[in-house]
Amino acid sequence: MKNEKKKILFVASEADPFIKTGGLADVAGSLPQALRDEGHDVRLVIPQYRQIPEKYTERMESVCHFRTKLAWRDTYLGVNRLEEDGVPVYFIDNKHYFDRDSIYENGDKYEQFAFFSQAVLDMLPVIDFKPDIIHANDWQTGPLPLLFADRYRQQSFYQDIKTVFTIHNLKYQGQFAGHIAGDVLGAAPHHWESGNIRHNGLLNYMKSGIMYADHITTVSESYADEIQTSYYGEGLDYALRLRGDDLSGILNGISYNKFDPETNKNLAVRFSRGETDKKIANKVHIQHKLGLEVNGDKPLIGFISRMVEQKGLDLVRAVFDEIMAAGAQFLILGTGQREYEEFFKAKQHQYPDNLSVNIKYDAQLADQIYAGSDMFLMPSRFEPCGLSQLISFRYGTIPIVRETGGLNDTVVPYNEETGKGTGFGFSNYNAHDMLHTIERAVSFYDQKGIWNKLVNRVMNLDYSWHNSAKKYSKLYNKLTGKEDQNLLQKGDESDVQITTYQPENVKKNAAQSEVEPKLNSKIKAKAKTEKKKPVQKKKLININQASAAKLAELPGIGDAYAERIAAFREENGDFKKKSELTKVKGIGKKKYQKISKLLSI
Repeated sequence: MKNEKKKILFVASEADPFIKTGGLADVAGSLPQALRDEGHDVRLVIPQYRQIPEKYTERMESVCHFRTKLAWRDTYLGVNRLEEDGVPVYFIDNKHYFDRDSIYENGDKYEQFAFFSQAVLDMLPVIDFKPDIIHANDWQTGPLPLLFADRYRQQSFYQDIKTVFTIHNLKYQGQFAGHIAGDVLGAAPHHWESGNIRHNGLLNYMKSGIMYADHITTVSESYADEIQTSYYGEGLDYALRLRGDDLSGILNGISYNKFDPETNKNLAVRFSRGETDKKIANKVHIQHKLGLEVNGDKPLIGFISRMVEQKGLDLVRAVFDEIMAAGAQFLILGTGQREYEEFFKAKQHQYPDNLSVNIKYDAQLADQIYAGSDMFLMPSRFEPCGLSQLISFRYGTIPIVRETGGLNDTVVPYNEETGKGTGFGFSNYNAHDMLHTIERAVSFYDQKGIWNKLVNRVMNLDYSWHNSAKKYSKLYNKLTGKEDQNLLQKGDESDVQITTYQPENVKKNAAQSEVEPKLNSKIKAKAKTEKKKPVQKKKLININQASAAKLAELPGIGDAYAERIAAFREENGDFKKKSELTKVKGIGKKKYQKISKLLSI
């Protein structure tokens, strides 16, 4: 069955190019456009912050304005609109909440984003747009699914609308005093009493989205699995396990037009796949620009990130002198915690010819580092998706990553015996494991035949937004009852195979505590009465005969795991029993249970 075209409202607290502080803005700025390319009527809504540049505000047209109530507060709600790259964008206007010096760091941010969430729902009948799906993102929109369930879904206009809530980073949850549930959200007491919006005695906006959305997604398959464990779950793992049947991982993409080495005007020399001499020219340019020893034969490692512990900087600091002894140059760009900034600035004096530390964010310089570097380091403690490794692929720069979250799903460690792989990886969060992986990557750099094959291979990958859009389309169809026989399964990251880029031309056994939520009675009633649709029986794939490409087509496997399965088979011979799959790196009990049903010996 062909995907049905939907009306979708994409709700976010920021979106590129209007306002950006992090990766959410990239998603909100790109995914709606990719979904429109799939034929959907997608519209975006964000707050109208003071910081939005005048070149956009002067293009806005007023759609409507009226008074609304946020609990007991009578307040103004204005809606303005413009169109950007074919996507209609609505801006929620209220100067009290959004005409401020800071976007997020305000003492009443709980009220700002409660207002935003409610305003989105209030505006819909006024602008005469009834979406099939409201797609909310991160804690700032966490109240929206709660408010929708509490007092909107019962109204005739809102009936049949489904809600999706995407977790971009579970660490940031929006936790506030409990009285805000009634005083600001105006939510009925039973939501608090049930534990559905409460965590550690506080109102939790992230948990509210998790417990009340019809479906939850996060930004990679591995992260969807990880956040259901205590190590990665940031205290909410029990809630995510409870909603595990409604949780999927869909990998983010990047804009292949924005990050195009053939057309990017920020590059000193534009290049395409196979033009290694031009890539080296970009390295020589950045070496000269940043005062490093100019040597096209010397490997160059790039690092562009917020300087925070999550990004693995404690590992880098622990073995920094050993990294510099490996024979590569190191380029660092970013800002963050003062302790890391000062450490790297001090080290720059020690290694003036081989280390450049740039404590700032500069988009042009970032593009030049991606293009000029030979390798890109991402030793993250956790990484929900990661975009830098995907951008690196685009520019023929080989990622060195810790195998976690989206890094695990996108970077296949290089295997010298089979010649397969798209980067270098280490699994344990350990400084010396990282050091060994860096040394290994540097050693292969001197083997030009191998290295150039790697560079050409990663430049041929396709992690554009269109792959993600196809998966979201299937999810939207599933939620609205229009799914086909190949529905996106829980945690599925591979229903659409990653292909060569073509340019446009534990469930309910959660830990008992005062905060453990109870299923909403309506959900229980629905579960009892809803009949499951018959699933067409599929032919099993023989794990010993299938190619990596064939394995990658199966739900829950994808390119990265298919390559690992094929490599394991080449090294160890045919699988004697399916349970041997758990010996393949990254395939634990959960993933084994999910994919083993699709395979035969």
